[in-house]
Amino acid sequence: MIERYRHLSIPKFFRGDAAFANPALYRLLEKEGYRYVIRLKANAVLEREIEHLLTRPVGRPSHKPKVFYHRFQYQAKSWQRARRVVAKIEWHAGELFPRVGFIVTNLNKHSKNVVKFYNGRGSAEQWIKEGKNAVRWTKLSCRTFKDNQTRLQLFALAYNLANFLRRLALPHEVKH
Repeated sequence: MIERYRHLSIPKFFRGDAAFANPALYRLLEKEGYRYVIRLKANAVLEREIEHLLTRPVGRPSHKPKVFYHRFQYQAKSWQRARRVVAKIEWHAGELFPRVGFIVTNLNKHSKNVVKFYNGRGSAEQWIKEGKNAVRWTKLSCRTFKDNQTRLQLFALAYNLANFLRRLALPHEVKH
């Protein structure tokens, strides 16, 4: 994928779950000029950094989750240098412990925007899943990349056209 986009002078971004949390990948992405957000698995060192946010907020619990963000520099033993980490801590009503997530990034955005960008990964995965099930766009049996690329674009066009017609023509009760 990196090779395919190397010659293009466009902003390049990479979003990945914890399976991509690999120091060699960070170095490669930085060398190639990519901006990245990659989820990290929690560990004792990361949790110590946010310890001050792990105390239940004082007062009556809100119906909406209370969300806190914290950014800091972190260097795992396997890393050659420290990198920026963003933590998101969510306190939900009726839950004893907060939901915590860590993201390593080289984006120069506010912590909330880093998390928002990372969460777009989930939306993209849902669209891909829907496309796979709705129009079977994983049937890319051509021999060349360009032919499969064209076929996938036709599947995406069919999917978008069907969605457009569904919203335009179906009665309100069954549009969903």
